[in-house]
Amino acid sequence: MSTAPPTTTRRLPLAGALRLGRPSDIWFKPACSVVAAVAPPNLTLLALGRLDLAMYTMAGSLCALYGHNRPYPARARTLAWVILGMVGGLAAALTAASLTTDAVVLVTVGALMAAVQKVLCDATRVVPPGNVVLTFISSASLFAPQTLGQVPGHVGLALAAGAWAWLVGMAPGLLRPHGPERRATAQALNATAAYADTRRTGTGTGGGHDRARAAAAAAVQAAWQSLLATGARTDRTRRALEHLVVRAEVALAAPADADPALLRGWARALGGTGRVPRVAGADDDLLGIDAELSAPRRPLWRRLGPLAPFAVRTALGCALAGYASLALGVGRPYWALVTAASLYQANVTLTWSRGVQRVVGNLLGVLVFAAVVPLAHLHPAALVLCCLAFNFGAEALIGRNYWLGSVCVTPMALLVTEFARTQDAGQLITERVVDTLVGALVGFATAVVVTNRRAGDRIEGALTAVEQAREQAARLLAGPQPAPRALEAARRALSAALADLRAAADAASGEWWQRALPQERVVLAEQSGHRTLAATVRRQGAHSWDGARTTEDVRP
Repeated sequence: MSTAPPTTTRRLPLAGALRLGRPSDIWFKPACSVVAAVAPPNLTLLALGRLDLAMYTMAGSLCALYGHNRPYPARARTLAWVILGMVGGLAAALTAASLTTDAVVLVTVGALMAAVQKVLCDATRVVPPGNVVLTFISSASLFAPQTLGQVPGHVGLALAAGAWAWLVGMAPGLLRPHGPERRATAQALNATAAYADTRRTGTGTGGGHDRARAAAAAAVQAAWQSLLATGARTDRTRRALEHLVVRAEVALAAPADADPALLRGWARALGGTGRVPRVAGADDDLLGIDAELSAPRRPLWRRLGPLAPFAVRTALGCALAGYASLALGVGRPYWALVTAASLYQANVTLTWSRGVQRVVGNLLGVLVFAAVVPLAHLHPAALVLCCLAFNFGAEALIGRNYWLGSVCVTPMALLVTEFARTQDAGQLITERVVDTLVGALVGFATAVVVTNRRAGDRIEGALTAVEQAREQAARLLAGPQPAPRALEAARRALSAALADLRAAADAASGEWWQRALPQERVVLAEQSGHRTLAATVRRQGAHSWDGARTTEDVRP
């Protein structure tokens, strides 16, 4: 094991944290969905003169932000669970608010709820937007004046709005039933084509080559997660997409033998509602998938175990941020609590970056609020329309960088407080700025103090998995005629193990206060693993690129 201390764990980027990326391919989908989910309930309440109830309907409406990257059968389940989680958190918060007005008790309850929401979202991979929206709603509800008799009605409003959000989230499936799977497959094909280009042209060396390979591996894994999320293969379209992902996986294993132009051509063909290309000579491509589908899933409690440090960070950081806000006399300590909850990422370095993004976005957002609040105060309809515009802007921009989306989220959250009654804009701005700074400082300090020693353990486990998978593939390759099914299953197991190792290494490299990472073992394991992958691909005659041409198309 390498004894050299890690040199990248304490780098705290500033400019890099604010750099804008490319917008998501489907940025307009969550943006339009949230407007379609929020507008009818809010406009109905406006017509009834009961905008004071909008906070409860928005709890359900904001569930439309979730699940856009999931196939529709899986999205239906995900949205249902998100709605139940949102409504359950709202019910618990409103019940606590009706039983006590002690701010310290309410902050403590909010911090514990934030920790539960964080680990459950991470364990079930309900991202984006993850736990932040759930925590925002539940924490704000803790400080809403409430009686016990009002709770069922308010929860019912959230549940009704959530049902509408479910319909909004599922509606695009009527036009493009395989849209999410097609997008994920196209991204995998394009990413592996870019990686193959670096190997064929020699332009990608060192860090650039490794980043291209990691990006391609992540895209391939995301495509498999999308396709396998629906369970057993039941239609020709999904089967054809699985063949294409296998081709991307093969190109990742043996980039020098791949045809980047062909990969990109397949990706372009997946756009819109056109036909799905079917690959020739791919009858044995899916031999390893049946075994993967039949393998038992890891129990939820085992997935929660490694997240214990993040639960402690979230609970402690949110509680301390809320207490600090109370000590400063701020009337809305839940803003500090939510700020702290929004920071926690896979490691301390990423948490720092998110803190920078949150502070910059919120500070710019309060300036935007100051500019638009006179317009919003002209009429309740103007207030509703401004909130809808910021809802759209937040989802349209947040994919480029979190801080850019926060520029719209902040004024929207401030305007929501105006639904019940008009408030002093200067006081709102001051309290929001103070709570943002307090939440960011206390939240990050907690992340530094609460160490995540399990990050190193995860690398050890991932290294063991790679070594075992590589040895299994090597044993099959050493035989005279390995069974195609066994060889394909071994190749896919090794590919998945390598992707897990890279994710574990990236997460641990940004974590503080832990033993030196086995950098040399990781590099050697990746190099030998990818060499073995390439050998398995070349051993499988069905994966020759000479025969990988489109023979027919499959209609969606």
